[in-house]
Amino acid sequence: MCRNIHQLHNFDPPATPDEIHAAALQYVRKVAGSTRPSQANQAAFDRAVAAVAAATAELLDELVTTAPPKNREEEAAKARARAEKRYAS
Repeated sequence: MCRNIHQLHNFDPPATPDEIHAAALQYVRKVAGSTRPSQANQAAFDRAVAAVAAATAELLDELVTTAPPKNREEEAAKARARAEKRYAS
């Protein structure tokens, strides 16, 4: 999985539309193999991002869990600690 796409499920507060769009954009960029589509492909790229964002929002709305919601700050701190360990020289 692309490292720039972050887990969005089971957070308090829930994922925002901006976070969902950012994840969709990263996914489409990864699949398309480019960060910026040509003008000829821009419309298809934009439609794909909108479709993935809509599917992601629907998925997040329908997922059910019994686990307590995660804290964004705690998860970010864990990610920073993992990155520090991974990239330490």
